[in-house]
Amino acid sequence: MTEEFSCDDFLGGRVRAFQPRRGYRAGVDPVLLAASIDARPGQSILELGCGVGVASLCLANRVPGVSVTGVEMQPVYAALAMLNAKENNAAFHVVEADLRKLPHELRQRRFDHVMMNPPYFDRTAGTKSKDTGRDVALGGDTPLADWLDIGIRRLGPRAYLSLIQRTERLPEVLAALDGRLGSIVVKPIAGREERAPELFLLRARQEGRAAFQMAPTLVMHEGATHQGDKESYTPLVTRILRSGAELPVTS
Repeated sequence: MTEEFSCDDFLGGRVRAFQPRRGYRAGVDPVLLAASIDARPGQSILELGCGVGVASLCLANRVPGVSVTGVEMQPVYAALAMLNAKENNAAFHVVEADLRKLPHELRQRRFDHVMMNPPYFDRTAGTKSKDTGRDVALGGDTPLADWLDIGIRRLGPRAYLSLIQRTERLPEVLAALDGRLGSIVVKPIAGREERAPELFLLRARQEGRAAFQMAPTLVMHEGATHQGDKESYTPLVTRILRSGAELPVTS
């Protein structure tokens, strides 16, 4: 690897991933998404927009025996995801493709879980980043409704769709799911106690019949304010980020 890339530890070093030093870099969010997937050995998972593969690799590490497929349209990120799959000896297959133009073999498959970390910002309402990788990851030109539609179409019977997204886009997500998926659970994510949630995790089910549920907020940091350079994650978040613990969405 050249100096353009770094090799970063996730789950306390249980997962290592090469990623660009500049541009979009995976951080905490894909780890939280992976931790929220209630998968079992033998199940199949599809990640749309997998980037360098951090979410998929964290899930594969936590639940041995799952089969994970990732779709990534940017060649550099797709190549890094393939490399990271080998480096971590993970059951993680990477497909380089635009999610709007999935290969025929993927369009014929259905999965037990579909997960995604779609771009957080509406491209039509923001300024394009000079870095292509960062721009596609944070904005891109695929509407959020298209991400959700494509994900829903890949779900098998009683399968789950999960995503992480910014709070202001929750109405947009719920509108796209209306009448198509049920048993929707939303888990807000706040930086600290008494702060408004900036993100949310959402899980919905094919053929789900349970009522909508707003789960308790996941608080990331202890204390009301940032105190120096020391790490301040709450005990649950520490277990998720450092030990690969599961994140129950409903509690």
